[in-house]
Amino acid sequence: MRLEYFEMIDRAASFDRDGRKLVATARVPLESPVFEGHFPGHPLVPGVLLTETMAQASGYLLLALNRLSHMPFLVGVDEARFRHFVTPGQDLSIEAAFDQEGSGYAATKAKIRVEGKLVASASLRFALTPFPADMKNLMLAQITRIGLGSEIPA
Repeated sequence: MRLEYFEMIDRAASFDRDGRKLVATARVPLESPVFEGHFPGHPLVPGVLLTETMAQASGYLLLALNRLSHMPFLVGVDEARFRHFVTPGQDLSIEAAFDQEGSGYAATKAKIRVEGKLVASASLRFALTPFPADMKNLMLAQITRIGLGSEIPA
């Protein structure tokens, strides 16, 4: 996880195409400029970055399910809940599950756990659009980086 670069997912731990579910992992860095102000002497991962982590896992799920045919862009966050603090050095398990799809959109339900304990959850909505110029290659590189490259046909 590189908070300041918004690279939230370290690795795809599992992908279930039939069950339409992705589990990813990330380790919160011990140090980051984010923690300098959030909060001095008591560093916590901001809720907005936990939401971004769930959105990225969901985005990777949608990219793998649609085999890079459309780019998911986050357009809505509903029912976001933050139950416990997330601190530097913790290992996150992020689960994204497909919920529904309509004309040009998809929805997921996502959760973050630390040591099996639920720390955050949300329902997320995405617009599915044709890929912007050069974005497809960038996303293929990211999918490969986290270990989902084999899910996308050459």
